[in-house]
Amino acid sequence: MRTDLNQPNHSHDGARALAVLATVGSMVVAMTGCGTGAMGSTSAGAKPTIVVSTTQVADFTRELVGNTATVTPLLTAGQSAHGFDPSAAQLTALSRADALVVNGAGLEVWLDDAITASGFKGKLIDASAGIALITTDDHDHDADHDHDADHDHDADHDHDADHDHDAGHAGHDADHADASAAPTASAAPARSPATATPATAAKTTGNPHVWTDPALAKKMVTTITDGLSGVAKVDRATLTANAQRYGASLDALTGWITANIATVPEAKRLLVTNHDAFAYFIAAYHITFIGSVIPSFDDNAEPSAAAIDALVTKIRATGTTAIFSESSISPKTAEVIGAEAGVKVYSGPDALYGDSLGVAGSNGDTYLKSEIHNARVILESWGVTPTQLPTALAR
Repeated sequence: MRTDLNQPNHSHDGARALAVLATVGSMVVAMTGCGTGAMGSTSAGAKPTIVVSTTQVADFTRELVGNTATVTPLLTAGQSAHGFDPSAAQLTALSRADALVVNGAGLEVWLDDAITASGFKGKLIDASAGIALITTDDHDHDADHDHDADHDHDADHDHDADHDHDAGHAGHDADHADASAAPTASAAPARSPATATPATAAKTTGNPHVWTDPALAKKMVTTITDGLSGVAKVDRATLTANAQRYGASLDALTGWITANIATVPEAKRLLVTNHDAFAYFIAAYHITFIGSVIPSFDDNAEPSAAAIDALVTKIRATGTTAIFSESSISPKTAEVIGAEAGVKVYSGPDALYGDSLGVAGSNGDTYLKSEIHNARVILESWGVTPTQLPTALAR
């Protein structure tokens, strides 16, 4: 079975990874073949089983189904999806799942091999389906960017799209045509967006971190809701009610971030991060991306000495005052650059939540909390004390 959701797997050691997955896959098929139910289907009276890829998608799915389904994440807090090898136990869980919910947009480069090895037969839900992706060229900001000039921001988020979901394995065939809903800003010039759908994502070079914009996270939640509504034994009443409640929270989050960032002049909204994981947040809120410690949206990449020197030069030239590390990435290189550029580095408990949510009890153990934390520390770096959270977020 081939899903064609992902870009070529550049994080594996080629033949070794394929051989391991093939071996594990044969074990999984043997184990599941001894079961009493059909592979990928729920036995009589049992809750539906949903496997999810990333921590963000897991949180969305749990918010939607509550305790009416069993949600099994592949990645845990602090793990990055850019380079991941599922275990035999995880492949076994996938083989028995009624549904698989993934971020998509080329993030899970290991996914096709995992699906093939496990023999997964359930419904695949690509949460990023239909979302226009920001490409590397779109997000490449010049060091000589005039921060006092007028910004020509292109509306590209397409927040009020209609989803046309068919009954096929892909689960989605989204047609997003209306780009009028707020926030409509983009940090990049007009572009030819790549659309993340199961049939085309393998051919895109788009940034997959779409969830960093809460308005796009709401689109992902809508897509997951629509996909799960077609899974046998899913409690649709609970799904619908929770989608409405959680959607209201995401709207409140968008409004709170928008109102607070609006208090900062655009020329002062400068951001340096550990890797290029916040393109959609940056686009939504008219932020200028100065650069990243790892010059890629893949956190497995390594910065060269020349790239580090260039970033230090940009930081000094633009008057940027901070570098943000991320909770799932070592802050060592960021701290070296910060010391050389003479700026503060936000790390440890002040680090941003990018590729992964935080551990239980942290400021980022849910999607809502992670976005609130990220917005707060960024605002504070710009000298702003955020306003009180709205009631829909105070939980």
